Amino acid sequence: MVSVLEIREKLSRMWPHLNERGRRMVAASEAAHIGYGGVTLISQACGLSRVTITKGIRELEESPLPAHRTRGPGAGRRRLEANDPGLVELLESLVEPLTRGDPESPLRWTCKSTRTLAGELVYRRHPISHQKVAQYLRRLGYSLQGNRKTEEEGEDHPDRDAQFRHINREVRQAMAGDWPVISVDTKKKELVGNFENQGQQWRRKGRAEHVKDHDFPDPSVPRAFPYGVYDLARNTGFVNVGTDHDTAAFAVASIRGWWREEGRRLYPAATQLLITADGGGSNGYRLRLWKVELQRLADQTALSIHVCHFPPGTSKWNKVEHRLFSFISSNWRGEPLRDYETIVRLIANTTTAKGLTVKCRLDRRKYPRGQEISDEELAAVNITPLRFHGEWNYIIRPRTRAKL
Repeated sequence: MVSVLEIREKLSRMWPHLNERGRRMVAASEAAHIGYGGVTLISQACGLSRVTITKGIRELEESPLPAHRTRGPGAGRRRLEANDPGLVELLESLVEPLTRGDPESPLRWTCKSTRTLAGELVYRRHPISHQKVAQYLRRLGYSLQGNRKTEEEGEDHPDRDAQFRHINREVRQAMAGDWPVISVDTKKKELVGNFENQGQQWRRKGRAEHVKDHDFPDPSVPRAFPYGVYDLARNTGFVNVGTDHDTAAFAVASIRGWWREEGRRLYPAATQLLITADGGGSNGYRLRLWKVELQRLADQTALSIHVCHFPPGTSKWNKVEHRLFSFISSNWRGEPLRDYETIVRLIANTTTAKGLTVKCRLDRRKYPRGQEISDEELAAVNITPLRFHGEWNYIIRPRTRAKL
């Protein structure tokens, strides 16, 4: 009886020179020559499965395959679209819901990445991987296309690290006490209309969105001012989209809207609120109106409002920037913001793999610029500056006990 080692040594010399079909046929021939027990013996020697060798033995008794074929006709796994005939059509309807006759598609207002598309297809009982989605899109003539533009700026402050440590201590203490902790800021104002928007979406080749070739800041062009409130403990966002001006009154109105719609429900026993904000803009520490409006909010909610401002030029470290705004920008990439409804729906449909959810509302109220705050009004604010950089860190306590 020939041993496994002898067979292995014999086959190892010819194995590198054979393709799949040749190895199967040689193994089958050797197994048939040995007779009883040959299939198991050859399988142990060469590594092919017993099923493959048995199949080869049957092929030895049939007519030879054409020289260019490795397997018989019909062999191998069926193509995915053969098992799921409606898959390709459904994929196209998700990528281009308007042109494919489905304007109410759930993906009309989300970033159509391959993972998002695969997730929606799986939800509709069409199992597929995101890699396969990309293959089908390329086969259908789609490619990543979009508009182009970027801009960024910033500066530094000598006490920035110390202020960061102070903010971290305040945030940890507040979250340990189950106080609401929110990060706030205004996202970059957006032109509303058929204007260029950064990013890329899957579209058929040569069918990128057509937008205006110039986006000059004409006063007649409507703007959107998304003011974001990010809840650090619950990983939720609230965005108030203003249509008038980005003022301190608008900023505090956005925080008030968050408290009414989310905060008081999530934190029913709260007596304090911690706000982390940039040092400039509509929530800047130098703005008198910001402090006066916060006093009104404290009076309405009976909350002691603790405020920590980031040092100048460090807005990118504000949580709302990279835990909320960055995902909103990713979700609407390459999608012209043609009207306010589009902006609100794209923001509200922003999600992440880590569970971020966002609520969004449109605010058409007027917030006039240039509102003057007198010394008397400022003096009436019940504000307590902290010892460390009291201009950046302060508490505004309620003057009345009424609760919003």
